[in-house]
Formats: sequence, C-alpha cells, structure tokens
Amino acid sequence: MKRLAYHNLGCKVNYYELEAVLGLMKNEGYSVVGFDEEADVYIINTCSVTNTSDQKSRQMINRARQRNKDAVVIAMGCFIQENANAKNKSINADILIGNNRKHNILEDIEKYKSEKCQIIDCEDINNPAVCYENLSMEETSDHTRAFIKIQDGCNEFCSYCIIPYARGRVRSKDIDEIVDEVTKLSEKGCREFVLTGIHISSYSYEQNNEKLGLIDVIERIANIDGVSRIRLGSLEPRIITKEFVERLAKIDKICPHFHLSLQSGSDSVLKRMNRKYTTEEYYDSCILLREYFKQPAITTDVIVGFPGETKEEFDETYSFFDKIHFYEMHVFKYSRRQGTKADRMANQIDEKIKKERSAKLLELNKKMSDEYREGFIDKELDVLFEEEVLIDEVRYFQGYSKRYIKALIKTDEDLSNQIVECCGKEIMNNALLVEKLK
Repeated sequence: MKRLAYHNLGCKVNYYELEAVLGLMKNEGYSVVGFDEEADVYIINTCSVTNTSDQKSRQMINRARQRNKDAVVIAMGCFIQENANAKNKSINADILIGNNRKHNILEDIEKYKSEKCQIIDCEDINNPAVCYENLSMEETSDHTRAFIKIQDGCNEFCSYCIIPYARGRVRSKDIDEIVDEVTKLSEKGCREFVLTGIHISSYSYEQNNEKLGLIDVIERIANIDGVSRIRLGSLEPRIITKEFVERLAKIDKICPHFHLSLQSGSDSVLKRMNRKYTTEEYYDSCILLREYFKQPAITTDVIVGFPGETKEEFDETYSFFDKIHFYEMHVFKYSRRQGTKADRMANQIDEKIKKERSAKLLELNKKMSDEYREGFIDKELDVLFEEEVLIDEVRYFQGYSKRYIKALIKTDEDLSNQIVECCGKEIMNNALLVEKLK
C-alpha cells in the first residue's frame, strides 16, 4: 500500500480542491497517513494570500522533505502559481503544480518517476482562454457538511489582493455537473452543502441560450432529494438585490447566514481598496436581508490599518460596524503583499496602531456576537450535530444551527449527522447550550 500524507493551507476552495485530489489518489491505491508520519508521497496545498502565507508554504514543503528524503514531495496551489517559473527551482519539491492543473497529479507523479527531475506543471492562469478545472468530490472526510466549489477566479482586483493573479479570471462550473456532484454526496449522507469559490457572486453559466447565475444554482440544488441545508460562501454586497433576495427567501433549505464582505466602514478607505460599493449600498443590502429573513446571521471581514487609514476613518469603520450589528466579524490586520498596488502605497500604518485598532474591533465583535446568540435563548432552532466534544470532562455533542450558531447539548446519545429541534438555554464557551424539544 502506498502511503500519502498532506497538509492544507488557505481557504475553503483549497480545502475542496485538496479533497478532490485525495479522492484521485485513493482511487490509485494510496492510503492516507498523518503529515508527521513517514510517507511515500507528501502533498502541500499552498496559499499565497499574504507574504506570511508564502513563508508558511515554503516551511511546510521543507518539513515534508525532512520527513522522508526518498519521498515524492508535491507542492501545489497559489504559492506555486505565483513562483513556479524557471528561476524558482529553489522550491524544495519534486513536483510543482499550479492552479487549474491539479487534475494532472497522477500523470505528474508518473512523469517524475520516469524522468527523475523536477516537474513544473503550470499554465498562464491569466489567459482569458483558460477554462474551469473540472475537479469534483466523490466523498468528503466530513460526512455532515460538504464544500462545493462552483467557480474560480476573480475580476475585482482589490488593491490589497494578489488572488486575481494567482487564480485568473472568473470561470464557472457546469451547472449540471454541480447538481450531479451534490446528488452523489447527498446519497452518501451529506446533509449540508456550502457553495464556495473565489468570487461566487460572479457565477455565470450559459445553458440552452439562457444565462444562469448563483440563484439558479441554489434553486437547482434545493430540488435534490437528501439535501437538508444550503449555505453560501462569501458574497459581494452588490448581489443582494430585491429580485435575488425574493427568490432566495422562497427556498426553505437556505441557511439565513450571509457572509457579506465589507473590509472597511469608511468610504474613503473602500475607494483606496478598489472595492466597488459604498457603505450606504452595503447598509441597504443588510436592511434587505433583514426584511426577508428573520434574524439573519450577517457576518463580515474587516481589514484594519490599511495604508493611509486615519483615526477618523477607523472611527467611521467602528461606528458603521456597530450600526450594522453583525453576528460575527473576522478582523485582520493589514498585511503587505508584494505585487499588489497597496504594497506600494504611502503612509503604511505602524504595527502598534494596527494592534490597537484590531483589539477595539475584536471587543466590539464579542459584544455583538454574544448579543446575537442571546437572542436565541428560549427560542426554537434546528441544530445539525457533528461531533462529540469534552468540556471540563463533561461530554457534549456539538453542531450548528442554520444561522451558524455553534450549539452544545449535554447528552449520552450519538447525534452525529442528525438535525434535532432544540431550544436555546444559555451562552456557554462562545456557543449556545441547548436542550432537545420534547
């Protein structure tokens, strides 16, 4: 039996692509072992979103090489796409696979074994002729929830982001192939499906002379037997139109959990970031969601300390976030990324100031998150339970509501992959302690 070890860095798209690659490898007779164990093949799925991501990618490649000097070390993904050219053979891997080429992994392994020299399998990802790479999953290690990649690439070119260069232009998966993939996974017991991609709001596919968008994908998946929940990945505020929300609200399986990317609550900062909306437009999107969905969980990302961010601009951001009253905010300190416009901007912010601003937003985030969870005490909610956890040596089952509230229930039952009607009782460990309804 051939032994395979892997390590994943980065986003949910990377997670999906690695799962698909592991499926190909398992079908060829590979068995998976831990990354710290000795293996015949090591796969490092890399990330390049920040300079730190690049460093971590290189570190994990080197760590794999140290595990077994005779193993085949494969590095793939965004870091490789950005660096795998003729002058970058310093990357300590035997096979370098860029984005859109991961389906070739078995062929690349055979080629390496035959030629015994480094294989670089990359293409010009920014060529408009590049098509969608048709990877798919036949099974997932998480039998409760499956990430489904429906598109790749980004056309936005935010001033801080390298991803459009590493992932290329927007391209979308055949809608029939999405439906087929979800159908097969649901037949194997998956209950919840999370639609993901680099910029899923840009999903566009033409079928029978009809242009289909994200809402069409959602409606098609909702008609599949066995699908209990559909959750959406990160959305652009501009997709939240009345027509979109009206159609979405008619789908009982949709999770009213909306991650609307924001990044700043200051219009002047948004303009420097090259974001394509204003705070007023963003606010209107939130109002629309709250009009059609009861207590929707609205979450977001924010970057603090973007180049040139003044105290006044940060204060605008703080006030705007307080006004929206998010369920959760993912707070990031601005990290310079070589190759982006923001890296060359004047007035880079001192790390101490970034840390102070981050701390203020994290404090606000805790307050808003607790208040949102408290809104479900003594309320009914359906929880999809996933796994057993121990807290202070007490056994609980942990899962998530449709609004992505983490829930804990004290029970001796095995509730794995079961959707249970519960009632919220109290806040515990940044989660909601629940009881089963009789």
